[in-house]
Amino acid sequence: MSEQIAPLEIGISTFLETMPDVNTGQTMSHAQRLRNAVEEIVLSDQVGLDVYAIGEHHRPEYAASAPEIILAAAAPMTKHIRLSSAVTVLSSVDPVRVFQNFATLDGISNGRAEIMAGRGSFIESFPLFGYSLDHYNELFEENLELLLAIRDSEKVTWRGGHRPAIDNLGVYPRPVQDPLPVWIATGGTPESAIRAGVLGLPVVFAIIGGMPERFAPLVNLYKRAAKEAGHDVSKLQIGTHSHGYVGDTNEQAATKLFPSMMAQFNKIGRERGWGPYTRDTFDDAMSLRGSLYVGDPEYVAEKIVLLRQNLGLTRFFMHANVGTMTHLEAMRSIELFGTKVVPIVRKELARIEGTN
Repeated sequence: MSEQIAPLEIGISTFLETMPDVNTGQTMSHAQRLRNAVEEIVLSDQVGLDVYAIGEHHRPEYAASAPEIILAAAAPMTKHIRLSSAVTVLSSVDPVRVFQNFATLDGISNGRAEIMAGRGSFIESFPLFGYSLDHYNELFEENLELLLAIRDSEKVTWRGGHRPAIDNLGVYPRPVQDPLPVWIATGGTPESAIRAGVLGLPVVFAIIGGMPERFAPLVNLYKRAAKEAGHDVSKLQIGTHSHGYVGDTNEQAATKLFPSMMAQFNKIGRERGWGPYTRDTFDDAMSLRGSLYVGDPEYVAEKIVLLRQNLGLTRFFMHANVGTMTHLEAMRSIELFGTKVVPIVRKELARIEGTN
């Protein structure tokens, strides 16, 4: 590779889906899904994954409206894995409370908490917490500004257009990490990539369709914006988030995942006017240059290595337990991901890049 980049971190992201099982029609309770999540985090730590991230949602088919609480439940039972949101819907939440919650998680985990800030892919949180969609963009910008101000200083003086002003007040507890990591998550807009670069913040691109290599121009935008803002480009962190499932064979993995993917994407698609999700769509995404990381350990590892080469990423999230996947299926995939995929990726990157 032309430039030296940081070692690749590999982990799991999830929204804690609770959609009806495609075979039985039964729906797992939110309580059971939450308990399952703690087991999945513990297993992820045991098999050597670097990070586990939970996305905030406020819909009946997702159990995770408070990721930091779930992560805190698993923190004392884990030793090394980093614990992140994916994402915190920053536009519709008080940044003071976000910081306090994740600083608390950071203390419980002894310095392993992270915030992944984004707008989110759904809008239910806006009316739920009394915010107007008319202020969609400015709410995010203001709340990110305040969150970073709190991160950078124990006492804060701040004034915006949508939240009461703060006049030299302290925000506690303070985290173990200084600074507490804040990532920017984006579905792929140039504006978001540029904002993250200007601020010098790590960025995560959600790649859930098409060819991941098409995100290369956004990575370049991000790096250019960071350089022009005076940040050290060599220290930038770039992540991606994509759906995946690791099985014993490519065919077995595809057979397990496809019904759940189809059910989830067709439900969301009906709301958003998308075309039907078909097996052809799935197979295209499962191809080597596609956005689905599905298959046996060797194949999934090959795709991750290719992604690293195409985008220069420093962190890869495999979105696990999609749609109606069972807990046992998710646990098996996580086990294979950590014990089989990750060692293959590390060995191959060491060969290609000459790193340890």
